[in-house]
Amino acid sequence: MLMLPPRRFDLLARSLFPSPLWLAWGGVALAVLGLGFACWARVHLGRYWSSVVTLKAEHALIRSGPYAVTRHPIYTGLLAALIGTALVRDSAAAVLGLGLFVVGYAVKVRQEEQLLVEHFGAAYLTYRAEVPALIPRLW
Repeated sequence: MLMLPPRRFDLLARSLFPSPLWLAWGGVALAVLGLGFACWARVHLGRYWSSVVTLKAEHALIRSGPYAVTRHPIYTGLLAALIGTALVRDSAAAVLGLGLFVVGYAVKVRQEEQLLVEHFGAAYLTYRAEVPALIPRLW
């Protein structure tokens, strides 16, 4: 929905707000920064990364690099990139698509949190108390 051709679905393709050029470029910058942050997190996580919620053999709790900023920096970066994309696209479809991603990431974050608490116990609870889930200094 973030990438719907603008003229195929008139209602969803309508502009939501006046879109000055600086806002579109801000969206591009946010998308680039978000993707960069997500890539840094992915590389930093190394062999512990998985596209599904699972633990790897001898899984370690990573608290350095981007994981010192948020507990789920890949999701943080991807969400920033998707918000940037929605700003550039400026349509109801883009906002609706962003909302679907947010719901999906919220579900996946809950699953990961539960698995990590079960596996790492008090160490993860301490980490969770010290580092926000997705948004630095907020959530």
